[in-house]
Amino acid sequence: MPADPAPASTAPAIDPERITHYHAHIYYDPRTRDRAARLREGVAGAFPAAILGRWHGAPVGPHPQSMYQIAFPRELLAAFVPWLMLNRDGLTVLLHPETGDDYVDHSAHAAWFGAVLPLRLEMFRK
Repeated sequence: MPADPAPASTAPAIDPERITHYHAHIYYDPRTRDRAARLREGVAGAFPAAILGRWHGAPVGPHPQSMYQIAFPRELLAAFVPWLMLNRDGLTVLLHPETGDDYVDHSAHAAWFGAVLPLRLEMFRK
């Protein structure tokens, strides 16, 4: 069995109550924009409590390519994530919590569906 590459943490456990809501970033390019639009329509129909952000046709913030954001409340996590996993149609998705620490939310606390993209995290350094 391979050795565990990450050393054990001695930090205290983080209370999940710190999570105020979640973001899912849906990445697309000119070839996949139609799929991203269909996914967006599906989310709007299935999850009316989700807030659909605007289309960003160029890199913005830490995101290296075109994307839109879906913000959703904690209460939707258990239903929304499996739906998104099964319906992302090959699109790359970054899912992360909002805890008030953008750096760790977009890195250590993040989950990727599909390819892992290189985020420009240096903008979050304090």
